[in-house]
Amino acid sequence: MATTTAGAFTEFVETLKPTDSQWETIHARRTSNHNKLVEAFPESGSLTFDRSSLIGSADRGTIIAPPEAVDVIAVFNPAGFAQYRADSQKFIERVREALDVDAQIAGTRGQAIRLFHAGGPIADITPGFARKGGGFLIPRADGGWEATEPDLHNTYVSDIHAALSYHLKPMARLIKAWSRAHNQPLTTFHIECMLATTFTSLGTNYRDASWQFFDSASATFRVDDPAGHTGDLAAKLTLTQTQELKKSFASARDRARSALNAEASDDHEDAIRLWRMVFGTEFPGYG
Repeated sequence: MATTTAGAFTEFVETLKPTDSQWETIHARRTSNHNKLVEAFPESGSLTFDRSSLIGSADRGTIIAPPEAVDVIAVFNPAGFAQYRADSQKFIERVREALDVDAQIAGTRGQAIRLFHAGGPIADITPGFARKGGGFLIPRADGGWEATEPDLHNTYVSDIHAALSYHLKPMARLIKAWSRAHNQPLTTFHIECMLATTFTSLGTNYRDASWQFFDSASATFRVDDPAGHTGDLAAKLTLTQTQELKKSFASARDRARSALNAEASDDHEDAIRLWRMVFGTEFPGYG
């Protein structure tokens, strides 16, 4: 509970950071599935597992609490690639069966194996092979392969975070909280790239920055993958999703503007009420 709008934001930004216990669970998810893969794909087999690591928002430090899903890259020895070159789905199915026969093939392009753990979070395991020139080759739903470079994404976000006075990651968590509260399909990386396009500088006034983001979001949500592999990050959205997303941007913009006006009039109770409509009931109430 907070009595000022600035105080409510300070509290909310902190609650969006995973706790030490939640980080332990995140790393435990990677470790348990890593061990399964080591056992299932020994060096003596035709397909050998090499290593795994966190990727996505957990790796970039922008995952929000409570964590719903953890992304992991599972890297296999390149010697095994030839047998799956013509059909990546055979490869991902083989890995899926080794992890859990009931696991789902997930991801926007059918490139991850979704494992449900008691008490959460979900683990999304993306199997792939190291790619010549950097990054990895991962499966596509059509049986082909696509390139991804999570290390480049990590470096890109870290560089922008530093250029924006280390405020990109808190803002990314805020906007991810909005996306989760309103069931929007934006990934955290998509949000990070939108923020990088929107701002040339950022300070601690996350209220005004939130309004600026929503005010320009309909123009900035079409942004290219900085690694140059997948093109427009919004291309995966359907027409209906795009239309609903733009409506949600406009609604958040209008409420954010009204909240800023209420705060300027020293009506923090109404301002906080409006921000709770933007960010959801996890946002602190007035009191």
